Amino acid sequence: MSSSLFEEAINLQRAAHELMYLGMDGSPIYSDDLSRRNGEVYRLTAALYGSSARGTTTEGQANVCLALLMGYNASFIDHGEKQDHLQEILNRCWNLLDTLPASLLKLRLLTACYGEVFDELLVDEARKIISSWDSASLTAEQQEAVEEFRNVVDNPYPWEYLED
Repeated sequence: MSSSLFEEAINLQRAAHELMYLGMDGSPIYSDDLSRRNGEVYRLTAALYGSSARGTTTEGQANVCLALLMGYNASFIDHGEKQDHLQEILNRCWNLLDTLPASLLKLRLLTACYGEVFDELLVDEARKIISSWDSASLTAEQQEAVEEFRNVVDNPYPWEYLED
């Protein structure tokens, strides 16, 4: 994966994460800031998707797919292409997940995929990765990924039915 492609993927992941968690720290959310961030995430997502760049290694491809899934998930802009793009990215992920070694990146990709399709097999595989880690010595990134995984599993909002 070229350094510029890697940087694009990481920049999109960072921007999407910031948009998804905007205001979660208790700070106010201003509509102009939300709109600007949303537009930026959509622009970065569309540019990365449109570049047809995939990465040269399994990890590189996984980083691109993760960035695209995060970008499409975080942005609420859709010009009618979003579902087709998501399906194409998910199809790429299915091939990658079979070959990607157990790692923080794989956990994050499993979480992002589960957030789109809610397949329990993805949850099982993610739990195996988490259980293989020493919970007493998790890095900050691992802790954040585990928390995000649990949040997505515990709150499957598209499939939640509300009682009247």
